[in-house]
Amino acid sequence: MEWKDLKGKYPVFCYHDFAIIESDTELQVHFDFEIEGLSHFNPEFTLKKPEGSVNAGNLRVVREMAFSLGMIELISYWKLTCSHQVIVECGFLDQKQIAWWKHLYYCGLGEFFYRNHIDLTEENFMDLTAIGERAIGEEDPRTYHGNLIPVGGGKDSFVSLELLKGMKADNDAFVIGRVPSAIHSAEAAGYTGVHLIQAERSLDPRMLEFNKQGYLNGHTPFSALAAFASCLTAVIYGRKYVCLSNEASANESTIHGSKVNHQYSKTFEFEQNFTRYLSRYVTDQVHYFSLLRPLSELQITSIFATLKQYHSVFRSCNVGQKEEKWCGHCAKCLFVCIMLSAFLKDEDLLNIFHADMLNDETMQDLFEQLTGILDDKPFECVGTREEVNVAIAMSIRHHEASGTPLPKLYEYYKGTSYYESFRNRTLDYQMWNRENQVPAEYAELIHEKLNEAQRIWN
Repeated sequence: MEWKDLKGKYPVFCYHDFAIIESDTELQVHFDFEIEGLSHFNPEFTLKKPEGSVNAGNLRVVREMAFSLGMIELISYWKLTCSHQVIVECGFLDQKQIAWWKHLYYCGLGEFFYRNHIDLTEENFMDLTAIGERAIGEEDPRTYHGNLIPVGGGKDSFVSLELLKGMKADNDAFVIGRVPSAIHSAEAAGYTGVHLIQAERSLDPRMLEFNKQGYLNGHTPFSALAAFASCLTAVIYGRKYVCLSNEASANESTIHGSKVNHQYSKTFEFEQNFTRYLSRYVTDQVHYFSLLRPLSELQITSIFATLKQYHSVFRSCNVGQKEEKWCGHCAKCLFVCIMLSAFLKDEDLLNIFHADMLNDETMQDLFEQLTGILDDKPFECVGTREEVNVAIAMSIRHHEASGTPLPKLYEYYKGTSYYESFRNRTLDYQMWNRENQVPAEYAELIHEKLNEAQRIWN
């Protein structure tokens, strides 16, 4: 189906309502969306409550959070038809908030627009209006403390969990969905029982059915949804800090020469915009920041490579996620393998991935996308082109110093101009991206871990 036809046929999308349904043990938020003339949609979000917790649904901050969670959830349903008019009936947004949400939608849907050949601007892709009232309720008398650590199951999550292990008694790990790799990652780091918080996000099956019928589909900014879900959870559990694991590398665009970024909602721009919005309109008690923002993927990998107790547990592959395995054929698998090859031996990589990707010539196209030999990066959460090249150069030097044969992809790489540009480059362990919101006491922990990694690998 053509987007222009769908946009014309279904011009109005409504966010009718949200409802908080609460018991002694859990809090549910039900949403009511509608594409007029097509269907209603009723997704849900469910969160376990801590023992002895207050009736959270009466708190203003919880109602504002629940409303905001619906504002980001709606985009998964809106994208079916790209309706021009979006009417929010259950909450209030001032003009600055409307501009904020439109910017998030537009940038977060950059890949969706690109892949569906949708040529719209931030100004004209949507007319967003809010005709409801601002959330009211009791003020929360509590003082928040401790850390909520969202866990995805990859190496970045483990590095954050390791950095914060000295505060473990005041930490909770947080997982959205029944993702075995994420749950087992948290458990491997010692987070079980009441310190492992799980939330469920239930999609409306009607949306999935419309996808099958040919309505528009594509990538949405899941990390933005995770941001609101994490902060709602932090409020329910009284946690002061939400400690993400997004790195500086997420800021680089996916499509060369454009702003299209598969990882937009992991960028510093989003993080900064989100924290300002949260503080101004929702609560100033929760501080959302990425613990790893000052670091590159290669720095993070240098730390993770020292954490051998987690090498058999971590999983970053989206293809094999449900089966808790590395598929060994996708861009994410290849990227992580390249990063680790700067520090680990070939046999270590085989033990982790159970696939000899660096000798698999069928992966040359993905290899060229990751290195920048081809202009555009894969639509995956991968690092910058520069650090991929630096990792390869480091690995080549290690192979040559030890007299180990080069993998076929690295042998091919040596014949490119990229090798000449990067052959002498190495990791700067002390590099520190100043675009970050990391509190000073947490920054000290990162510096200590970087120094430890540098001692090990040098």
